[in-house]
Amino acid sequence: MKPAPRAKPRKARLLVSKIDPWSVLKMAFLLSVALGVVTVVAAIVLWTVLDLTGIFDRVNTLLGEIAGSESGGFDLRDFASLGQVVSFATIIAVVNVLLLTALSMLAAVLYNIASTLVGGIGVTLTDD
Repeated sequence: MKPAPRAKPRKARLLVSKIDPWSVLKMAFLLSVALGVVTVVAAIVLWTVLDLTGIFDRVNTLLGEIAGSESGGFDLRDFASLGQVVSFATIIAVVNVLLLTALSMLAAVLYNIASTLVGGIGVTLTDD
């Protein structure tokens, strides 16, 4: 028995002429929140690794040698404690969520305006 002949792949040429700004807003917000969570977690992990490897102690020793003994002890953890680093990373993450969401929606609106002039982006889909 012979196998059935293989059908030729179908091709469809489509034109992306409009992007829904509301769906772009929702997707951009979701992805930017995920990026914000990654930013905060990465800041915590980086601070913990720097603390466990003794980098803060080495920097404190180096700054103490540069400033001299009369400067009183300098501790980098007073300026960059874990709480301060997490707070700063959270502020950066919130600002990134707002900016990325707004810029993504603006890009969708600008694409819609431009696609009315030039027709959009052509996409060819194939069936393998």
